[in-house]
Amino acid sequence: MGPDPVASPSTARIPGMTTTAPSSQLSTTSNKPKRLSDGVFAFLLVLPGLALLLAVVVYPLITALVTAFFKQSLVLPGREFVGFQNIIDVLTGEFSRLLWQTLVFTIGTTLFPFVIGFALALALNTRIRGAKVLRGLMLIPWLVPGVVVSFLWMWIFNANYGVMNALLEGIGLIDQPQAWLAQPATAMGAVILAKTWQSFPWMMVMLLAGLQTVPRELHEAAEIDGAGTIRRFFSITVPQLKGIIGLVLLLEFIWNFQHFDIIYVLTGGGPAGSTQTFATAVYETAFHGFDLGHAGAIGLLWMVLLMALVVVYVRFSEKGEER
Repeated sequence: MGPDPVASPSTARIPGMTTTAPSSQLSTTSNKPKRLSDGVFAFLLVLPGLALLLAVVVYPLITALVTAFFKQSLVLPGREFVGFQNIIDVLTGEFSRLLWQTLVFTIGTTLFPFVIGFALALALNTRIRGAKVLRGLMLIPWLVPGVVVSFLWMWIFNANYGVMNALLEGIGLIDQPQAWLAQPATAMGAVILAKTWQSFPWMMVMLLAGLQTVPRELHEAAEIDGAGTIRRFFSITVPQLKGIIGLVLLLEFIWNFQHFDIIYVLTGGGPAGSTQTFATAVYETAFHGFDLGHAGAIGLLWMVLLMALVVVYVRFSEKGEER
């Protein structure tokens, strides 16, 4: 037998000594970047939006609410802490009138668009010709900005050359032109009509989407059993759409409760404060009356009412998810 081959220096093991990894392998292992956890990565993704929310929404909101506890003017420097005095002044003054008029506007601009939108959704859910084209045309009022809608209806309600007066005089309902936006008895109705025209397409789309999820087999079976159209509507359609109906009404109520642009452009809260709501009252008190303290008090009370509506919405949404 020949002599044993000589082991290479790189592979030879000397008794009593331990082998170590090469230096290149150690450096590779130590320089390997650590992996971010899912929680840290999610926080980094949310951080820019959270910072923007704090800067644009939370900080101005807290500052405005704190102003409710001070006597502060927009034109005079400094402010004086008055505690709950501003809130007491608002509650004992114009709060009940503002709440009533805000509820009238909110309920009117929620129910009327719902009725119109539901009727159109039922019509478009049938097999009529041109349903897709009509659906697109009906969305136009919803796509138009609120200020543009306001100017459009301001022209319609104009006392001198408005379309509304010409139409009503033509069919004999009125004898002479009416200043619809300048009379306390008609101003709120005019504002509600303008907002209804803008809001019904959104409700129509939501309700139409809900109608298309109702199985046709239920209607066919009920029709075979002798149920008429009205009976099927209340026994099948409405129960199947109960969740979407509640969600649409609640969301529209919350949005209308804080609506500003159409009211302010059409009437500015007038005439004689007959269309004043919480939204316009805060603006008028702060930037026309220069009273930031009372404006903050109105805003604080308004936010409390809105928070109550948001709580109802969250509870309703949770029940819908459980179902």
